Amino acid sequence: MAELDILPKLQAALQDRYEFVRELGRGGMAVVYLARDTKHDREVAVKVLFPELAASIGGDRFEREIKLAAKLQHPHILGLYDSGTADGLLFYVMPFVKGESLRDRLDRASQLPIEDAIQITLEVSSALGHAHEQGIVHRDIKPENILLSNGHSLVADFGIAKLASEGGAQKLTQTGMALGTPVYMAPEQAAGETVGPTADIYSLGCMLYEMLAGEPPYTGKNAMAIMARHAMETVPSIRIVRSSVPEEVEEAIFAALAKTPTDRPQTAADFSAILGVPLGATATRRVTMRHTATRRVPTGASMAYAGEEAPPAPVVPVWRRPATIGIAAVVLAVAGFGAWRVMAKPPVPKTVDPLLKRIAVAYFTDNSPDHRLRPIADGLTEGLIRALSQVQTLTVVSPNGVAPYRGTDTPPDSILKAVSAGTLVIGSVEPEGKDRVRVTTRLRDANGPVSDNVSFVVPESQLYAAEDSVAQEVSRSLRAWLGGEIALREQQAATKNPAAWSLVRRAETMRKDAELADVSDPARAKTLLTGADSLLQQAEAADGGWIEPIILRGELTYQLARLEREVGVRGRLVDQGLGLAGRALAIDGGNAKALALRGTLQLASWQLQQTADPVARKQLLTSAKTDLTQATQIDPTMASAFATLSMLDYNETPADVYAALKDARSAYQADAYLRNSDVILNRMFWASYDTEAFGEANKWCAEGRRRYPKDFRFAACQLWLMLTVDQKPDVPAAWKLAAEVESLAPVATRGYWAHNAQQIVGGVIGRAGLTLSGAQATALRDSAERVLARARADRTIDPDQELPGYEAVMRVQFGDLDGAIGLLQKYVALNPDHTFEVGGNVHWWWKKLADRPAFQALKSKGR
Repeated sequence: MAELDILPKLQAALQDRYEFVRELGRGGMAVVYLARDTKHDREVAVKVLFPELAASIGGDRFEREIKLAAKLQHPHILGLYDSGTADGLLFYVMPFVKGESLRDRLDRASQLPIEDAIQITLEVSSALGHAHEQGIVHRDIKPENILLSNGHSLVADFGIAKLASEGGAQKLTQTGMALGTPVYMAPEQAAGETVGPTADIYSLGCMLYEMLAGEPPYTGKNAMAIMARHAMETVPSIRIVRSSVPEEVEEAIFAALAKTPTDRPQTAADFSAILGVPLGATATRRVTMRHTATRRVPTGASMAYAGEEAPPAPVVPVWRRPATIGIAAVVLAVAGFGAWRVMAKPPVPKTVDPLLKRIAVAYFTDNSPDHRLRPIADGLTEGLIRALSQVQTLTVVSPNGVAPYRGTDTPPDSILKAVSAGTLVIGSVEPEGKDRVRVTTRLRDANGPVSDNVSFVVPESQLYAAEDSVAQEVSRSLRAWLGGEIALREQQAATKNPAAWSLVRRAETMRKDAELADVSDPARAKTLLTGADSLLQQAEAADGGWIEPIILRGELTYQLARLEREVGVRGRLVDQGLGLAGRALAIDGGNAKALALRGTLQLASWQLQQTADPVARKQLLTSAKTDLTQATQIDPTMASAFATLSMLDYNETPADVYAALKDARSAYQADAYLRNSDVILNRMFWASYDTEAFGEANKWCAEGRRRYPKDFRFAACQLWLMLTVDQKPDVPAAWKLAAEVESLAPVATRGYWAHNAQQIVGGVIGRAGLTLSGAQATALRDSAERVLARARADRTIDPDQELPGYEAVMRVQFGDLDGAIGLLQKYVALNPDHTFEVGGNVHWWWKKLADRPAFQALKSKGR
């Protein structure tokens, strides 16, 4: 039956129930009409399956499935009023929604505001969760099936995709009818396998990506090309395309788009838990003022991860990959990648090939028809070489070394041999639609590919600015390849007992599963870590002289400690880990990993405040510093140990700011793409700032601003620099930066940072008044006073009452020394451990107060 014959036949069969008004739209399976329900006097939408599909399904089966879908009662599921057969046509009736579909909105706006995209996703996820609990999988989540009305989302067409795919897929394929688009289809669904709730979660992840990026994660010239990309290519980073997307949102996308269903969040609630973290919550949390007037070091019983000021999981799960991942091995991230490679490749040689760390970057291929992208391809290649050359752990062949092979068909293994390298980065650029370019990279060794394709699309106008993004993605692949491959080779070479080696591999597999579960299911993560520990104990029993199982057990224990909420249980686990580190060092006292593990655990013990004895607490820090320093001396490329040392330097009494700066520089030099490089850059800024190295402070602030443009700390550092002698006060620019700090700061602490930024503006206004005289100076002084008064806050915003200390800093800026001392008296009364010194000298903020007796008295009360 021709599609044009549907409406007359439908009208004739249903004339006593519905008056048909007009066609609303049609897709691959059905056509929708606006009608009036004459009995209830309401507008409805009547969806009629095309005759070919109806014939393949059958009326009885259609009714059974529709009845199941009709049982779904949820605020974000479009309900069903009616269904049936009308002269051979299968139809169902839904409420008529006066709004638009998500596809309509995307066609109109391309990219949605981040908050809107997250709200829509969470509402759809909630609807899917309800359906999944009833045993119903949607199978066709896409923008066309999401209706938007009154600011909320409604999911339509539950059960229809199942009917199409199971009831008549073969017949429909033969007739050429589409069963939906592959753009949102999970790999197992595209392969015709049985699908479950995780297929809906995959489709929802694709849809979230499109709402944020303006296009789906995988596109192609035809359905087969798209499905191949779903199955083979690494999901592109959303933050490369749109850097303002918070990391936790990218993490949720990575989670949902895992290739294997078991690697995805298993329920819609799990997915929502990953996505539902408040915007900005992964940013560094506000920390209390301790050293100078800033106390930027965490206090209390929380355990900060080595080298970080905000504690993430010990090892980054697949779905929690940050946008910037370095190459150096992290103390607590040795495992996780290698286990699956054991099954995927033959046993590796028992010696480590040093050529693996000698990297060649072949000039990217320009796949544009007219070769107009060649300058861009060359620029990305040379930018990547420059970026990777910053990583001390690598030796990178210069552009001159690979230039002879530019534009040639020289086989990759021949290039590697010619330049004496072990790993080759290959890449390409090609047009993708109008004014957009796809960038693809991959790693190879002499035997073939060693990584999946990493592919992403960026506007052509932004390609030159994408150099850092390319470096980030390639360094992520390199870290996975080199870290996993080298760790496997070293571990296999370290034991002659195949059973012990196999047990460690199995334990690392369980550890990887635990890392994937720790966000959504901490209880399961604990069970997996405990099971992994049992396997490691067996490995240790099989080869008592092998240090690796003992070190890994120490790392697992630390992971368990981080999953515990009770401080006492954490403390016992940290003590257990210290015992394991001690046992490992009894076997090999010079093992850098074991030393770094013990130093990290000692710092964790100090953070937990397990003892109030100041002598014992100082000894913990001293011992931690000794171990971490020795680890870096044994392995000067251990960037994470340098990063931990830098944090420890700030915890010492008094703070060793110069050492903190030195160790932070060492971490950055060892690996400029260290996972925590944002923290390192921030620390280098503050250490330089505190020691009056304002030129260096400006450099690190600018570098942080370039690499992390959406991190509020690198807008704030520009504000702080306006208080230095090297810069003239610029009040309009200060207000603009303050607004940026407020907009970018983590939601949970946004109020605090907004008040703090406003305080700095007050200081800048006061400084500007010092350059003037008469009425102008008085007006600016009065303005500064008003701004500082507005910036004050109660304990709901400033629970530790740190802002008075910062206000004192600002008052010194414009000469209100008495006001500053009055505020400091209040501040020191609340913070008796405060110090006003840096490296034994009075911090430059307070030099104008140094000769005042009241200030001397305050100094004597502090440390």
